[in-house]
Amino acid sequence: MKIHRLIPLASLALVAGGAAIPALAVKERFAKFNTYQNAKHGFAIAFPEGVFKSEPVESNEDGQMYASPDGRARLLVGALVNEDQRPIGEYRELVMQESYAGAKLDYAPLKERWFVLSGVRQGNTFYERVTFTCGGKLINSWAMVYPSAEAQLYDRVVEAVARSYSPGAGRTGKCD
Repeated sequence: MKIHRLIPLASLALVAGGAAIPALAVKERFAKFNTYQNAKHGFAIAFPEGVFKSEPVESNEDGQMYASPDGRARLLVGALVNEDQRPIGEYRELVMQESYAGAKLDYAPLKERWFVLSGVRQGNTFYERVTFTCGGKLINSWAMVYPSAEAQLYDRVVEAVARSYSPGAGRTGKCD
């Protein structure tokens, strides 16, 4: 699998459109969480069932994409083998160019084994967390893209998902 495999999903999510989210109490939206655990690569995240459909709109053994009921927000989770052995900084630049060209970044830390890209592009807010595990051989990531006009809800969702994220093999040392 080539390193670019997840990038088109993020690009697709940036242009999602549709009707406004039905008005539900915020408390109801966060009442129950679904967990996605990638058995092949070992990472996991949880997301509010009241915000994203429990069944993915796209799926394969390396990742899934979930959508809000109206289709305007997307949650992408996945992993890929770093076949080209790209260093983390080079991969970050690639993601910025391929998925977020022209975006206004408001948060973009780069650490030894992970980075985040967060900002606004074409009326949508995005947050992407990428973690290099297994000594850089595996790239685990999740991204959320949503209408900026609905940031009051989705910013809370990003925080909840970020708290639940476990990079998997990077923590357990299982890099088979």
